Amino acid sequence: MLEKKIKRVTVIILDSVGVGELPDAADYGDTGSNTLANVAKAVKGLKLPNLGQLGLGNILDVEGVPPVPQPRAAYGKMAETSPGKDTTTGHWEMAGIILEKPFRTYPQGFPRELIEEFEKRIGRKSLGNVVASGTQIIEELGREHMSTGRPIVYTSADSVFQIAAHEEVIPLEELYRMCQIAREMLVDEHQVGRVIARPFLGQPGSFKRTSNRHDYAVTPPVPNLLVSLQEAGIKTMGVGKIYDIFAGQGVSEKVTTRDNMDGVDQTLRFMRTNPEGLIMANLVEYDSLYGHRNDARGYANALEDFDRRLPEILAAMLPQEVLLITADHGCDPTTPSTDHSREYVPLLVFGAPVKGGVNLGIRSSFADVAATLGDFFGVPFKTGTSFAPKILL
Repeated sequence: MLEKKIKRVTVIILDSVGVGELPDAADYGDTGSNTLANVAKAVKGLKLPNLGQLGLGNILDVEGVPPVPQPRAAYGKMAETSPGKDTTTGHWEMAGIILEKPFRTYPQGFPRELIEEFEKRIGRKSLGNVVASGTQIIEELGREHMSTGRPIVYTSADSVFQIAAHEEVIPLEELYRMCQIAREMLVDEHQVGRVIARPFLGQPGSFKRTSNRHDYAVTPPVPNLLVSLQEAGIKTMGVGKIYDIFAGQGVSEKVTTRDNMDGVDQTLRFMRTNPEGLIMANLVEYDSLYGHRNDARGYANALEDFDRRLPEILAAMLPQEVLLITADHGCDPTTPSTDHSREYVPLLVFGAPVKGGVNLGIRSSFADVAATLGDFFGVPFKTGTSFAPKILL
């Protein structure tokens, strides 16, 4: 444990911005996936000058983002130890939770008896029970949903039970109640990582999902870093779906977000009003709007939007602060699949206390983030291998 203590750490998770297939990617059907590099190729080069100066192009070959002689940040990439490639698993591992087995998935839909029990408990029939894209399923079943009042149930390659409903047909409070019922049911052999409320508005042909999404995650096991920090009296702040991913455990204060740029705004708000603590932000649109929809151009635009905001984040940093930028998995929009991909994630670590230009190599686990943050804050955490000794001045 290092004696040096960092006052504040801001962790920004660019949801699904993977940087190349892991050695076991073939086991997941993800051979050839490289979200960042393939997006860059698809659009004939990314314009990410600020991330480039930090050292993004030193991690891997990215068209339009060349390596720089003196990166401002320490840089590297991380492998995922836990099985799986979903949001919960990736975030949990960064908090020091390594799973022995993946959350259960339902590639053929949920068992009939499970759906029947769900319908019995919510007091109405449901539609769907298929593997589908969230935008596609509401276009296909939205009209019938509006005429019958039946919620739309669907899943994906991830471990999720998703319920879509028009806010003017099933009020949000009722949709959330249905999700809570599903969460209570989906335990033991049917345990899934998340139950997700997917509300939408509009009319057939022009449905649009709203920002009132809510995730109901499995309660994470302890010890985990967020709980350890909180128990040590260190404030933990979650931006976006962080609170939901950890089922509220270990998160002192939360704020939801409408989109990526609102996520940046809310991160900056925390940075400007809290001189100490951990800020953890998830920017979800790379995954939800572009990766799952195989929209490489949209993905590229979103990356460039973040890069343009990065100077604001750097300017808001305190002298005793560290910024860590990473991701939780991949979701390569250039492959035939619309699912997450089993990939390495980038690692950029910047701040006045950090030596720029340090090559952190390939970290064997996302849990190295937990061990490192533990060192930064002076809170012992045993899972993972801290890279703090390599980078602190």
